[in-house]
Amino acid sequence: MIQITIPTPNVSITKQINPELSHIYGFTDFHLISREVGGIYMFYNKQDELLFVGKARKLRPRIKKHFEDTVSPIKDHRDEVTRIDVCIVEDPTEREIYETYIINSLQAKYNVDKVFYK
Repeated sequence: MIQITIPTPNVSITKQINPELSHIYGFTDFHLISREVGGIYMFYNKQDELLFVGKARKLRPRIKKHFEDTVSPIKDHRDEVTRIDVCIVEDPTEREIYETYIINSLQAKYNVDKVFYK
């Protein structure tokens, strides 16, 4: 049997209700997410339910795209996102494995691809 452990987030940012500083989509700490490294990201709502899991070669631009894109799977649910956890995983194969494992073990609400639990 293969044992997979979900990595501990390297960065976790939370949406601010009334941000006093400049912000991106309500997240004042968005700058903490690296632009140049790859990994996986997880969007959570205020009840700590996992909404969406994704992977990227460059994390910050990919996460920003979810808040701007018209074809993002969470486009109708962007306001639900209150926390973003980011795990740095440089190896593309490992990113793929972690993404699929997290989607299915934690049953991400808005992931439609790679779902085996429905």
